Amino acid sequence: MDTGTSGTTPRIFVVYTVMLLGAVGLFLVFRAFGETLVAPPATTPVAVGATAGDTSSILWHLLLALVAVVALGRLLGTLFHAIGQPPVIGEVVAGILLGPSLLGRIAPDVAAYVLPGTVAPYLGLLAQLAVIVYMFTVGLELNTDLLRGQMRPAVATSHSSILVPFTMGAALAIYLYPRFATSAVPFTHFALFLGVAMSITAFPVLARILSDRKMTRTRLGALALTCAAVDDITAWCLLAFVVGVVHDSGGHAALAAVWTIGFIVVMFTVVRPILDRLSRQIEAGSSPEGPIVITLVGMLLAALATDAIGVHAIFGAFMLGAVIRHDSALARALKRAVGDLVIILLLPAFFAYTGMRTEIGLVSSLYDWLVCGLIVLVATAGKFGGTVIAARATGLDARHAAGLGVLMNTRGLMQLIVLDVGLDLGVISPTLFTMLVLMAVVTTVMTTPLLQLVFPESLQIAGATAVAAHEASTR
Repeated sequence: MDTGTSGTTPRIFVVYTVMLLGAVGLFLVFRAFGETLVAPPATTPVAVGATAGDTSSILWHLLLALVAVVALGRLLGTLFHAIGQPPVIGEVVAGILLGPSLLGRIAPDVAAYVLPGTVAPYLGLLAQLAVIVYMFTVGLELNTDLLRGQMRPAVATSHSSILVPFTMGAALAIYLYPRFATSAVPFTHFALFLGVAMSITAFPVLARILSDRKMTRTRLGALALTCAAVDDITAWCLLAFVVGVVHDSGGHAALAAVWTIGFIVVMFTVVRPILDRLSRQIEAGSSPEGPIVITLVGMLLAALATDAIGVHAIFGAFMLGAVIRHDSALARALKRAVGDLVIILLLPAFFAYTGMRTEIGLVSSLYDWLVCGLIVLVATAGKFGGTVIAARATGLDARHAAGLGVLMNTRGLMQLIVLDVGLDLGVISPTLFTMLVLMAVVTTVMTTPLLQLVFPESLQIAGATAVAAHEASTR
């Protein structure tokens, strides 16, 4: 049956043509009138940021840098996984290779195009955000039930793992100061910073290694995460004290410690009940979208709070994740919403950013490499020895104490942040900065083979299985 559609088509075409011509005609009329108007004289604009052209160029290079580091990081991560290393090591190495250490030396024009200096601040902001969200997801995986009765030994062990390497780092400063510092840097400032650099445990990298080896929910994994969290909170307070000493203001560290303790108390006594109610709403059949939005906003607020305290934004995000019960409906919904995107796409941006600021060519002579080896030896002996001594004293068996010592010797992200502070303040030289970066990489690479030696994969699987069986029996 003919509905008359063919008859209306010409009319629609005519109406459309009239509208189009009418719009063009009106614009020409407006244009003719507007050309007769006179606007006020131009004034010099106040620079508020990049121009549109600059923004477009920065976005292009930022996206290109992400493509390069994600692709190379995935490739190297696969290769490192094939030889028994966690993929995160491949991502760290990818960031260094794309920086001045390799690509900048063999193909400087390519390096300047892929990772130009102008993109560094933007890449850094993206990387920091990625690490914040990633540490939130790590907190979601933490089973706080495993930590009952272990908080006291965790605090004692983590503090011992700071004091011993800190003291050894200060002793090493006596040798390094006349060789890698200047008279403009007081020895006290140099020794304090070197001690802090030796004391750091890379919480995000350690968590990633445990996650890759499926040890996050074992007794050793949970204890290592707790020790690393306490370690880094303490280390950041210590760093705040050191920066205060450099700036002639030593009261900052004590104030940061008080605020940090108050923040943790509020998270467990006020925030956790709220998150429990959100989880019950999802279990009752409500859409998870609202609770997810509220929780992610809370994550950002928690990160802002700890950043304002002077600890670090990632610990606020981690603490919010940790107070969410790991087996709750809210935790499962959040993992599905943010997990893979951050780990696969955004987290490698942090390694690209740190790689841009590392130049291995500064360590040029045999003497430099011997000094670098000495730094690695002192850092490893201090961190491993301090952890094992305290762990054994608190009742941990020899195998678990050694495994914990190996894990606490992991450095990387946190180490680089501390080193950047020291470099920006002029306390450590670029050459010593590079040596300490190499120390962070070497100690991180050491973790997996040493952990495999102390804790073979069969024991790791057995530990994870025991935890799963315990959880199943308590449901």
